[in-house]
Amino acid sequence: MTLRSTRIAVVWAVVSMALAVPTAQADPVFLDSGQTSVLLDLTTLESAAGLTLSGVSAKVITPGNLGPNSVAFPINPRNATAPLFPTTFEYDSNDFLSTFSGTIEHEGSVFFNNDTIEVGHFRIGFDGSRVGGDASGFFVESTVGLAAILFDVAAPSVLEALASGLTIQANLLVSPEFASVLQTAGLAASDLTGAMVGSALIQANVIPEPAALTLMGMGVVVGVVATVHRRYARVKA
Repeated sequence: MTLRSTRIAVVWAVVSMALAVPTAQADPVFLDSGQTSVLLDLTTLESAAGLTLSGVSAKVITPGNLGPNSVAFPINPRNATAPLFPTTFEYDSNDFLSTFSGTIEHEGSVFFNNDTIEVGHFRIGFDGSRVGGDASGFFVESTVGLAAILFDVAAPSVLEALASGLTIQANLLVSPEFASVLQTAGLAASDLTGAMVGSALIQANVIPEPAALTLMGMGVVVGVVATVHRRYARVKA
């Protein structure tokens, strides 16, 4: 292949890549790391739900970012493998409420009542059918030990869905499922559904969006084109 034909081929490659770049103003964000801090009302859990905190697993961060009595759970990356679940949560930072989807997965467990009750590897997801009263539709589910939805998430007091990351802070409400488990086990004397028993703070990091990676690749190719152009000009001269 001649220098001229090489130059033409590279230019066409750049043109093709430029045409492939989306022109819409969407700004997709993909969560991949970070942590969720949780501050539980241990007094209420012990008196009303019969749950006494006895420990946490090794991966749990202490303290979390909600004060000295809080803990934090690492957010799993998108390439996490079993027994962990990969985080799949994503959104458009220009329109969070209409575009978010997926789940935020965590590692780490909490133990109650002399380690006889375990909840952990928490999943934060959304179910529109759970919206109502103080519940936002988001929920916190334990996927190990007591595998059930434990909390409904109240309407956030902080919601920052940016291209650089996601921050959400909200109260935690006892879910109907957890309330039923507590009553059936004889731990709670009454239905605790909707009781506020703590708060959570999601602080999630993101990975570069595919479009950004494409633009980076274009920058490299454009640099190659410039180099070929200079060399071609010297040869022609």
